[in-house]
Amino acid sequence: QVRLMEWGGGLVQAGESLSLSCLASGAIGDIDEMRWYRQAPGKNREMVARIHVSGSTDYLDAVKGRFTIAREKAKNMLYLQMNNLKPEDTATYYCNADEYIHFRRETRVAWGQGTQVTVSS
Repeated sequence: QVRLMEWGGGLVQAGESLSLSCLASGAIGDIDEMRWYRQAPGKNREMVARIHVSGSTDYLDAVKGRFTIAREKAKNMLYLQMNNLKPEDTATYYCNADEYIHFRRETRVAWGQGTQVTVSS
């Protein structure tokens, strides 16, 4: 099944930018949509952004206008460009995908290990 790995997190000051990357390896089925989630300590995991193979995107209201999700399907890569970062963006960010394996008529969910983003004021 597909394996996801994220990188690009770090410690930045408020107002600065950061770019996250995710590599999807070993997929044998279709991945029609990929997503970024984040989880802060003591809070539930929330979806930050998603992108469909059609190019359609959706964003969490709190990040609209600041974050941009992009996918390079041929390179098996997913990106999240984060601009004008705020302290409330501090969280562990996770890459997510559903892989549909046609011959097994089975959908598998995959998660990356997470990358930490910390924004200081």
